[in-house]
Amino acid sequence: MISLASVHLRSGESQDSLLKRFRKKIVKSGILSTIRNKRWFISKSETRRMDKKKAIRRIKRKSFKDNE
Repeated sequence: MISLASVHLRSGESQDSLLKRFRKKIVKSGILSTIRNKRWFISKSETRRMDKKKAIRRIKRKSFKDNE
């Protein structure tokens, strides 16, 4: 089952604040990042290589912060 993000207009709420709440909900649920990632086909080996690069960058950043 697919769960869709939905927001209901509160009494006295403007359209702008409703849209802002909706955007926050979308970002929190991770729908947008999933769609961006699935936009193009990426092989499993490429995904693993990218994950490895991200991990290395994360470790370097953490060790740099620890040294300060």
